[in-house]
Amino acid sequence: MSGGRLDGTKVLAIVTNYGVEQDELTVPVERLRDDGADVEIAAPSREPIRTLVGDEKPGDVVEPTETLGEVDPAGYDLLLIPGGALNADNLRMDDDALEIIRSFASSGRPVAAICHAPWALVEADVVKGKNVTSYMSLKTDLGNAGASWQDSPEVTDKTGYTLITSRTPKDLEPFLDAIERELTPV
Repeated sequence: MSGGRLDGTKVLAIVTNYGVEQDELTVPVERLRDDGADVEIAAPSREPIRTLVGDEKPGDVVEPTETLGEVDPAGYDLLLIPGGALNADNLRMDDDALEIIRSFASSGRPVAAICHAPWALVEADVVKGKNVTSYMSLKTDLGNAGASWQDSPEVTDKTGYTLITSRTPKDLEPFLDAIERELTPV
């Protein structure tokens, strides 16, 4: 689609090939693309991505556009990290994913993470001093990593680099609104 308010914007979504929460990947990708953004989806391999609903029921199958190892993070305006407990747990053990996260944070480009995705941010050591939210079970992990956790549908922290976080798929609307505010030229 052309003529959208996000034309020319490049977004990178990073996931694993199994276990990403369906709506936390597909809803943002669809909305951002509808608004004109170029959204790429990177996974460890080029095998199809099997999403899950509620971390247990099979969801949609999504094709990755590149692998985590092929990604040049410098070519993107925002990093999107969907949740899903399995997805986040595996991302935080993937060196390529961690390097991508660190690249965005160190360059000051925005990162948007929802639900369990902040686990990968903890492992990448990029949450110290940040105000965040997440799925409730990550509260202690984020606090131990130096973040200040809030029970809010969406939290945006602009200290150092912009970090947009949300709790669950129920918070997708405020999460996506915050992403669009960040990406929309003034």
